[in-house]
Amino acid sequence: MNKQDFYYLGKIVSKYSFKGELLLKIESDEINFKELKSIFIEIDGSLVPFKINKLQLHKSSLLRFSVEGVDNEIKADRVIKSEVFLPINDLPPLSENKFYYHEISGFKVIDNNLGEIGKVMSVNDQTSQPVLIVKKNEKEIMIPLVDEFLIEVDRKEKKLIFELPDGITNL
Repeated sequence: MNKQDFYYLGKIVSKYSFKGELLLKIESDEINFKELKSIFIEIDGSLVPFKINKLQLHKSSLLRFSVEGVDNEIKADRVIKSEVFLPINDLPPLSENKFYYHEISGFKVIDNNLGEIGKVMSVNDQTSQPVLIVKKNEKEIMIPLVDEFLIEVDRKEKKLIFELPDGITNL
C-alpha cells in the first residue's frame, strides 16, 4: 500500500462521544460521503484500513463517524490528530477544466503568449488562492490558480494552457 495511491481527506480533530465516535475536519469537497464504506487512518506512518460503522455530516466542514475497532474513549484518543486518506481510484473523474491537484503533477504549463513556462511540481492550497508551483530549470515560478487565467486542461498531452496577465511569471 503506497501513500501516493491515496489522497488526503482530512484530519481527526476530536472525539464526539464516549463510544468512540470521532469528528473529522474535511479537506476535500469532491466526496460523496454516503457511499464511503471504509477509510484509511495514518497510524505510526502506515495507512490502516477501517470499516465505517456510522457516518454523517456534522456542521459545515466536519464529518461525525465511527469505525470498527474504535469503540471507546481510550481507542478514540489514539487516533486524534491522525490524518485520514481514501484511495485515489475512488475519486470520481473530472472533466473539462476541473482537476484534482494530485492529477496535474508533472503537467507542462503553457502560456498562450510566453510559450512553455515549466512543469507543475505541486499546488500550494494553504493560501487564500491556490498557487501552482512550476519549475523551469532550477527556478520556481508561482502561478495563481484563477479560473479566468486557465484556458484548457489537456489530460491526453498533460498540459495546462493559460492566458496569464503580463508580468505574473516574474513575481
